[in-house]
Amino acid sequence: MNLERIEGDEGEEEAREAEGGQESFFTERQLQVLQLRLQGLSQQEVADMLGTTRSNISILEKRAHQNILRAERTLKQWMMIRAPISLKADAGTDVFDLPRMIFEAADKRAIRLPITSLDIIVQLRRKAPSLFKRRALEKEAEIFVTEEGEILLSSQA
Repeated sequence: MNLERIEGDEGEEEAREAEGGQESFFTERQLQVLQLRLQGLSQQEVADMLGTTRSNISILEKRAHQNILRAERTLKQWMMIRAPISLKADAGTDVFDLPRMIFEAADKRAIRLPITSLDIIVQLRRKAPSLFKRRALEKEAEIFVTEEGEILLSSQA
């Protein structure tokens, strides 16, 4: 397998990024591969264009997607740290009980949320539609709310 070129490119980029030039979790090569794949090219077509092997493209694409997931988890964790309101809702909790629970948790912390009960329900349904079955939570969920009224969810698998 010919990994020399890709590992070399990534090694140079990682060195530059370590010096403070990091603007993204992607290397230039990963970005290139993702862009070409989103244009509908197969891994083999991308490999041919970039003068490498399909397996190298597969590795680059896999690492890029791992970086995306890591970035998403990092942002979610940061938002949860920032959220002064958190509460656990058991499986089976009625969706219409959640705003009351959230407002009670906010009141305990003397936080006045700039949202309505309907805003809360809409955010919950939009951010985690699979978490609900009709009007009830299908699984336990931890709900985080920022002072700005943004709802974040963490559900048990």
